[in-house]
Amino acid sequence: MSERMETLYRWLDVQVHRLPAIPRNLGVMALFLCAAYYASSILITHTGGENNSALVFVLAVALISLLTSGYAYGIAASIIGALCINVYFMEPYESFSLSRTGYPLAMLSMVAISCVICALTARVKKQATEAVRREKKAKALYEQNERLNAEKAAIQIQSDRISIRESILRAVSHDLRTPLTSISGAVSVLLASPEVSEKNLMMLSDIKRDADSLIIMVENLLSVTRIQDGTMPLKMREEMLEEVAGDALLATRRRFPDCHVELNLSEDILYLPMDPLLIRQVIVNLLENAIRHSGDREHITLHLYRQEDWAVVEVRDQGRGLSPEVLQAIQAGQAMPLSGDATRGMGIGLSVCQSIIKAHGGFFTAGNHQPKGAVFRFGLPAGGGTR
Repeated sequence: MSERMETLYRWLDVQVHRLPAIPRNLGVMALFLCAAYYASSILITHTGGENNSALVFVLAVALISLLTSGYAYGIAASIIGALCINVYFMEPYESFSLSRTGYPLAMLSMVAISCVICALTARVKKQATEAVRREKKAKALYEQNERLNAEKAAIQIQSDRISIRESILRAVSHDLRTPLTSISGAVSVLLASPEVSEKNLMMLSDIKRDADSLIIMVENLLSVTRIQDGTMPLKMREEMLEEVAGDALLATRRRFPDCHVELNLSEDILYLPMDPLLIRQVIVNLLENAIRHSGDREHITLHLYRQEDWAVVEVRDQGRGLSPEVLQAIQAGQAMPLSGDATRGMGIGLSVCQSIIKAHGGFFTAGNHQPKGAVFRFGLPAGGGTR
């Protein structure tokens, strides 16, 4: 039964609050004043002149003040109630009169009491509304705090994962570098020996080539992790980009003596601040990527030029080009997909290049050009650094 009454009350409350505020408040005031009038009419038939109609109307005024908004409706109801009592429930009936002793004071007292009740009920409603507002605000703040704590925990977990991953990479790379260097050195000694047969010579050459590739891959891994966690600060100094590029080209030719790389220099001498060892590593990585993965060892070009306020280095080949997946991964700064044109070491080397150039405040791009081949390009802030 109580559930039905509660449901009915909620339904009535929803229906009533669908009405505009002014008609709703006027309806509430008229309803309770009429109820007070009929209740006082019933009382007067039983009690005569002592009908206590003033108390009935004061109760109606209190309910009107409670169920309407503002002071106006309660005050208006108190004035109307006082007039109704005077006209209908006090002698002489059916006429307005102030002749009865004490009535003017009683009427004013009733109006004053009704106004006080209006003020008190309005204050109570305001406090209730404020309490609800504060509760909602506290709930919203609590939910927001919970979300922030959850996000903070997720960020902390992700940070811990990255830290663990980088620590593992550093440890593994460091532990691999020493034996790989030993293998490469031992193979170099064997290759220099005249007693090695032609068949073994080919096998030893393959071992040295793979060992050197793994050494470069390990160095790239160490560079990426050091740059990302800030343990490899840039040693910036003014250097000629042509000298750094020439040094990188000599290192590449020593490793790949059968490959042809053409060097095109700018008319200006590009003199700018950089970490020369890291920029050299970037150029070496790009040249080796072109030699290893493009399928073209004869038409590789290393071009240095000035473009507005940038000193630009471009490595171009005429090989198979880059697949859309590789291009998308480079643009997003992600690892290279394991496809035919992204073989061992390519993704790591390009990640190193992007990290180093980003640390220098430069840009790094890659794409395909017509009729065939790939082009990698990076720029360093040059400002007025030309001579």
